[in-house]
Amino acid sequence: MTTLTIGQVAPDFALKNAQGETRTLKDYGGQWLVFYFYPKDNTPGCTTEALDFTTLAPEFAALGAVIVGVSPDSEKSHGRFIEKKELAIELLSDPDHQTAEAYGVWQLKKFMGKEYMGIVRSTFLIDPAGNIAALWSKVKVKDHAQAVLATLKGQLSGN
Repeated sequence: MTTLTIGQVAPDFALKNAQGETRTLKDYGGQWLVFYFYPKDNTPGCTTEALDFTTLAPEFAALGAVIVGVSPDSEKSHGRFIEKKELAIELLSDPDHQTAEAYGVWQLKKFMGKEYMGIVRSTFLIDPAGNIAALWSKVKVKDHAQAVLATLKGQLSGN
């Protein structure tokens, strides 16, 4: 398992968005990137998180930040999720979970006595130079988007 730390260069990726366009870390260069991993489209916690980030997207944009969610779901699933929930964020498909593994969020999970591999809800704040400025692991959805926004504001003010 990869463990990333603050100050480290963020791992590159090449993932498709809901329109089938390939995105890489360089596509977001020169701006702040809120890069968050979530388990599955259209599930309660993941929907709440996506809606919270969508609500705050204008504030993030005003600070020079873009929000991108990543899950193993297909591009078509992402497209339906975006349309159904009117999301204003980009979602990337990581079906083989290579990017999740590179970021250390593809881990052994337990649910109702069963063990399986899956996404541990995590967020990485990547600075305009491509370095990890902040990270959150095992995220609790409630107030998370606001916490990320507050951290970004702190980074920009030098705190």
